[in-house]
Amino acid sequence: MKEIRIEAKVHNLEEVQQFVNEQLIEHGCPAKVRTQISIAVEEIFVNIASYAYDPGTGAVQIQTEIVFNPRKIEISFTDTGVPYNPLAKDDPDTTLSAERRQIGGLGIFMVKKSMDDMKYEYRDGKNILTIEKKF
Repeated sequence: MKEIRIEAKVHNLEEVQQFVNEQLIEHGCPAKVRTQISIAVEEIFVNIASYAYDPGTGAVQIQTEIVFNPRKIEISFTDTGVPYNPLAKDDPDTTLSAERRQIGGLGIFMVKKSMDDMKYEYRDGKNILTIEKKF
């Protein structure tokens, strides 16, 4: 397991992406799957940076673990911001036109659809969001 603790600021996204991507490359993850994971990591990290500590700031701990048989990556995002379960919100109705759809929720919906598993828990004053993707 590897981890990085970083300030939840959007300008730190590149460092977070590099941290995750280096491990995926090291373990032979295909480019298509790396792209899906990169989009998911961006969505989650930017949401934490934008909303978890608003109007202040705080840290995010990101842990990655490569699991074998089946080979997959598990990525956990832990913050001490405002308690928020992104999985509790109903999925957007994608049959509606963009003008008729409610604002928000599309990014997390895309993450749920592209990852193999996604779970949330609030424990000891911390939001913990974990995604998993086989490769």
